[in-house]
Parts: sequence; structure tokens; C-alpha cells
Amino acid sequence: MRITDLLNKNGIALNVKVAEKSEAINKLVSLHEKCGNLKDVSAYKEGILKREEMGTTAIGMEVAIPHAKSDAVKAPALTAITVPNGVDYGAPDGAPCKLLFMIAATTDGDVHLEVLARLMQMLMDEEFTAKLKTAKTSDEFLSIIDTKEAEKFPEEASSSKPVPKKSGYRVLAVTACPTGIAHTYMAAEALAKAGEKMGITIKVETNGSGGAKNVLTAEEIANCDGIIIAADKNVETARFDGKPVYSTKVADGIHKPEELINKIINGEAPIFHSSTKGSNAPSGDTGESTGRKIYKHLMNGVSHMLPFVVAGGIFIAIAFLIDTIAGNAGTADFGMVNPAAAWFKTIGGYAFNLMVPILAGFIAMSIADRPGLLVGLVGGFLATAGSTFAAPGGDVPSGFLGGLLAGFAGGYLMLLLEKLCEKMPHSLEGIKPVLIYPLAGLGIIGIMMCAVNPIMGWVNTAMTNALNAMAENEAMIIPLCALLAAMMSIDMGGPFNKAAYVFATGALASGTNAAYMIMAAVMIGGMVPPIAIALSNTFFKSRWTAEERKNATVNYIMGLSFVTEGAIPYAAGHPLQVIPSCMIGSACAGALSALFNCTLMAPHGGIFVVATIGNPLMYFLALVIGSLVGMLLLALLMKPIKNKA
Repeated sequence: MRITDLLNKNGIALNVKVAEKSEAINKLVSLHEKCGNLKDVSAYKEGILKREEMGTTAIGMEVAIPHAKSDAVKAPALTAITVPNGVDYGAPDGAPCKLLFMIAATTDGDVHLEVLARLMQMLMDEEFTAKLKTAKTSDEFLSIIDTKEAEKFPEEASSSKPVPKKSGYRVLAVTACPTGIAHTYMAAEALAKAGEKMGITIKVETNGSGGAKNVLTAEEIANCDGIIIAADKNVETARFDGKPVYSTKVADGIHKPEELINKIINGEAPIFHSSTKGSNAPSGDTGESTGRKIYKHLMNGVSHMLPFVVAGGIFIAIAFLIDTIAGNAGTADFGMVNPAAAWFKTIGGYAFNLMVPILAGFIAMSIADRPGLLVGLVGGFLATAGSTFAAPGGDVPSGFLGGLLAGFAGGYLMLLLEKLCEKMPHSLEGIKPVLIYPLAGLGIIGIMMCAVNPIMGWVNTAMTNALNAMAENEAMIIPLCALLAAMMSIDMGGPFNKAAYVFATGALASGTNAAYMIMAAVMIGGMVPPIAIALSNTFFKSRWTAEERKNATVNYIMGLSFVTEGAIPYAAGHPLQVIPSCMIGSACAGALSALFNCTLMAPHGGIFVVATIGNPLMYFLALVIGSLVGMLLLALLMKPIKNKA
């Protein structure tokens, strides 16, 4: 595949007049639409604008390359315009942009990324870009690209230079940008050209959307003078322990390549020690705030947790469906009666059991690199099990909130441990990562979580006593149902959720109408959060990222199946907005359920146990109202993604 396979004449507009950045973006998007490259024009444009929020895609030299990777793209494609009078695109060199390419990338596959990487490298040649700016026709424009590509990337030549067998590379580098499409490869090309100009052998690893390419080997790392990290996202740094490393933003790799190489050659890069292994910036100034770094650590955990939530939730919903078809709805072991249902329920349950440990593990790993993974995974498991000193096998789970604590506290504690171990004899360096860090980390996280979980037990006991007191007063049934429903949304599997659910299932044994009303309120309270989030992603798309919207649809299924955990990734990512919204929505649904005298005799199942629900139509109305309340509150509390262009 060549560049001209992604760019055709209909996608090129020459001598365009645009007054501002937004007009240029609109023109480039319209060319994609004209070529039939897009499934959803507005969704793709939203992706372009979101990428611009991260920083301008103008690279200087009068060139800009806006780009987005989106499900709205049918197939990888390019569009291009020339603007003789230039347009202000916020370029780092202050120059107006006269040549603009817009990349439309799909979310799967990586063959096209190699082709796009070629274009990024070619655009670093000012003579090449000058010819494109003055092209008279689309055919001439394409011909210039074709000629340059054939010259720079002949069929018989490798796209990367061979590794010198004896001398190795003096300088190594890693480049990465958030989307892994444009700036990653431009920084790599700029560094390679600067190294060639300076007579310095250099190899650059690109951490692009299709994965790491031109990966640095252990031998190359051992023999080099130092490593440059030009990245705006986390890259693996443990392999560079003990080597001079200079870390900076990817833009510096594009605009200051010679300066970065000189940092290594002149010995100005500090030695990278294990105490900073989790950091994206062992040295240099990335300009990232502490809050932004914490958010990146959190998102690392959430993104790895999502597949467990989605796949596990669907498997559990399938189990309920099978048991319903088999006539087992409303039984005590609903979802586990039919052998096929039991298989799906068990496998889905295993995925759910791993959800919080994965969240905690990858948060801690983002902070402290590999030493943090053990601490986070075990801490998350201890939070799920509810381990204490008296009952290490489990007592009261602290849920996903405990998992967040385990991930962040465990990760930063590991950094502290690594710092404390810096003064140990050099002869012990080899056993630090395989013995000292894992052993000490396991002890630290075990003590910490066993100390935290009993607090959850005390909270649980106090809540149960208070709920029993309220249940003894018939006049308190509606407020009690509202409270129990809200508790289902606070921590979604933690002590508040578990206390409400255990209280309701325990009350079922009494066989009273009040007990059935309580069970109905608890289940509806657990159904609201996933549905409210799914509705918000459907009707208020501007509040959510493309990734969040993509995974939200399955929350309709999980919500209707009474699988509250579908809301956890969203609550973990936006706790101050999601938890209050869901609590109030659930409380409204629970109160209305009690007001409508709705009852439930089954402890689980959602819509699959409708036969056991008393007054089912009003129960469904209460669910709709509560979910809409949650959706509207999310719309108020979540800030829309700003469209700057």
C-alpha cells in the first residue's frame, strides 16, 4: 500500500481560501465526506476537535496534519488542501499553515499506519512541501507525492536502517503521542535526520497506534550513550534502568532534535534509576500537572478493566436469559439452575472477580512500572475479598473504592520503597526486582488492606443496625427504600452496596409485603446506574469520549439484568459526577417503587424475573424515571467536551 492509495483526486483541494482554523477543519472533513470515507461525519469531526484540544497538530514549516482514529471511519484515508494565503493554526513557530493533510484512521489494523508514517517523514523535507504548496492540479500534487515516496522508500529497500553489527548506536530514542499516528513518526524522522546530519548513529523506536516498531534491543540499550524519550504518553522505562535518559514532550523531538541528541552526547542527561520507574518523565520537563498524571494512571486502570466488565456482564445476562427460557425465573439459584446458564454465570463471575484487581494492578503499574503490578493486583484482590487480620480469607469487601486505594497507595508506596533501596549494595541490584520489591510490596499491601477492610466491616455493622431500626417503623418504608436504593449506587459492590443487598435478601425470609417492597427497591437501585450512564452516552454524547460511548451500549443490557458493575468504569473515571448522579437517580427509583407498592420475591435477575414482580408496569415506570433523573444529573455535572476549532 502506498500513500496515493489513501489519497485520491477528490480528496484534494488546491488554492483554498479559509479565514480561520475551524474553516480549514470543516473543509478537510467535507473532502472526506465527499470521498465517502466516513460513516458518521459529526463523530469523526468530534474526534478531530478532541485531538486538537490536546495540542495543535500544526508542526511548523507552514504544515499541519489534523488526525483522528475513530469508529466513524470506513477505511483509512487522507485529504489535503493548500492555502496560499495561509491560516493561523497555532503552529509552534508562529507561521500560518499553507499545506494541510487530514488523516482518517480506523480503530483496527495497522498496515495503513506504516503508510501514514511515511508521509509524516516526507513532510519533514522542506523542498518536498514547497513543491506541494505550489502544485497546480490534483494530478500534479499526487505525482509529487508518488515521486518522493519512490525515492525515499524504494520497493527493495527496508524502511529502517540496519543495525550496525559492531559499533551499535550511540543514541537511542523512543517517540510516542496520544493517538500514535502523526507526531510519533514525525519526531522519529526529525531525530533520525538530525543524527545523520550530526554524524551520530541513532535508532528510534516508535510507539504508534499499531504497537511498538523498531523496538530497542537489550544489547543496543546496554551499548548506547543514552536514551531520549520524546513522548506524551507512558512508555516502558524499566529497561533503561542505570542508563542516561532524557525525557521530554514529543513536540521537542520534532522541533529540537539536535538539542536533544546533544543532551545525550554531552552527558547532560541524568542516570535513570529504578526509583522513577513508573514515571513518564525520568527527566526533562513534560509540562504535565500532577492532576493530569493521576488521571493518566487512573485511565490506565480503567481501560484495562473495561473488557472484563463488558464480557463478564454479557455472560451473566446470557445466563439469566437461559434460565428464564428454561422456566427457572425467580428460583433461589436463578442463573445457576440450568447447566448451560450455570456455565455462563460462572465464567462471567470469574471475569467480574478479576475486575477490581485489574483496575488496581494497572493503576499501580502505571505509577511504579512492573514492581507496582504485584502490589496493585493483590491489593485489588484483597479489597474484593475483604481480607482482615482476623479473617484473611475475607470478611467485608471494600469494592472498587478499595481497589482505587490499593492501586494508587500501592503504586506510590512502591516508589517510596524503591527510593529507600537506592543505598543498598550494588551486588544486590539483581535481586531487587525479583525478590526484594515483590516480597516487601506484598507485605506492605497485605498490611494496608487488612487494616483498611475492618473499617469497612465496622461501617457495615453500623449501617445494618440503622437499617433494622428503620425497618421496624412502618412509616419509614418509603424513605428506607430510597436509602437502600441509593446505597446500591455508592460503591457498586463495596460495603454500602453489599449492606443494602444483604439486608434486603435477609428480609425476604420474613415473607412480609414490606420485605418484598425492600427487595424491589434494592434491585431497582442497582439497575439505575448502568442505564443512566448508557442514556447519558446516547443523548448527551458531548459529555463523553469516543471510547466511553463505544463501551456504554452494553450498559443497557447490564442495567436491565441488574448488573450494577457496568457503571464501575465510569464511576472510577468520573467519581464526583457519576456517583452522586446515580445515587439520586437510584433513590428516586427506589422511593417511587415503594410508593407504587411494587414488590419482588426474587433476589436477582432484573427484567428476567418480571413474573415475580408485583405491579410490574409501575415498577418499570419507576425504573425509567430514576434512570432519566440520573441521566439529567450527569448532563449537568459532566462538562461538555469543548469544541475549540
